[in-house]
Amino acid sequence: MLAVDCGRLTYADGLRWQRALVSARRADAVDDVLLSCEHEPVYTAGRHADVAAHVLGTRPIPVVAVDRGGDVTYHGPGQLVVYPIVRLRARRAVRAYVEALEEACVRTAAAYGIVARPDRRRTGVWVGGEKLAAIGIRVEDGVTSHGLAFNVTTDLDDFAGIVPCGIRDAGVCSLASLGVATTVADVGPRLLVELARALDRDLRFASPDEVGMTPRVRR
Repeated sequence: MLAVDCGRLTYADGLRWQRALVSARRADAVDDVLLSCEHEPVYTAGRHADVAAHVLGTRPIPVVAVDRGGDVTYHGPGQLVVYPIVRLRARRAVRAYVEALEEACVRTAAAYGIVARPDRRRTGVWVGGEKLAAIGIRVEDGVTSHGLAFNVTTDLDDFAGIVPCGIRDAGVCSLASLGVATTVADVGPRLLVELARALDRDLRFASPDEVGMTPRVRR
């Protein structure tokens, strides 16, 4: 499995990279890949999102409809986004795959002294009643895309423009809001290692060029 730090990307570029790598992975032209990045501010709405009810229109942030599961969420600077492009080893492995993403986030939070947990009633990783990491995936012909968003130093005020994940009775947190002084650059490699461990893959850090991608914007 290759881990590739994409730097800061527009959401459109991140989506373009994912689609290209999904096609390559389906053709066995590339190994499993973990893309990590930060995005410029954007709200994304999953296939079943209630945009009219859950995008409040109080922030000048664009809304993009996407083909993942889940409802509406926010991406922006200070948030670590990871897109695993992974061929699942069994047709019915989706639940175990989502649990692996949750486990990696829980272990990463624990490394900073934060006790986080998944919630079987609703996806993501939580600290009390606040969501630390959101998860929304797509699986096409056994190959995954989209993934997780882990709040590190995210500006949580931007979540006020939506009902995050369509859940009205819960909040959002970040490592920074929980009192942890760190950065996306520090958290990123740790989370990628934990993801590879949870997915039972060997990991090698690679450059974007090795998977045929050239970033247009870098941190």
